[in-house]
Amino acid sequence: MNFGAEKALKPMGKESEMLEDGIPVLIGFGANVSTRADGVEGTCRDAVKALSHMKGFRTLAVSSLYQTEPIGFKDQPWFINGVVLGETILSPQELLRALLDLETMFGRVRSMRWGPRPLDLDIIFYGDRIIRTDGLVVPHPRAHERRFVLEPTAEVCPHFVHPVLGMTVLELLQCPEVQSQDVQRWKPL
Repeated sequence: MNFGAEKALKPMGKESEMLEDGIPVLIGFGANVSTRADGVEGTCRDAVKALSHMKGFRTLAVSSLYQTEPIGFKDQPWFINGVVLGETILSPQELLRALLDLETMFGRVRSMRWGPRPLDLDIIFYGDRIIRTDGLVVPHPRAHERRFVLEPTAEVCPHFVHPVLGMTVLELLQCPEVQSQDVQRWKPL
């Protein structure tokens, strides 16, 4: 499965670890609160590093960081968001469990939908699979509506075709509803 990367991607982290039969995945990350000295940016950097060291996962590319206006509950700090393109030998449920464990390690407590959070990790795509279970929906059910997901995704796999909608990331990004959202490229991670 080709995620539409236009050039060969150099694996990051565990370069010597090749994942036999690895499935390409796209993980979204974001945060908007931190008690750390290096702030939300440091949280995002360390979360990406933790992903790259996760057993059964290999990081292929990481997007820039984006500043994003909150969705839903507006009375909170702006988010910093990005995506990680990787491959995994973990099942979708195993990957979800590992991401939830990472969120907990970074202090995430689920209390308010769309509220402030020290770390949010989402499976955006798991190959071209369509998954609908009580605890997991992939592709992420709102990824195609969110510029803060599509902009960084366009950096790492612009020609990936959404398995449900049949449109590339670049095509989805051009939708007027998406373009109206306030998302600003901030800096490389």
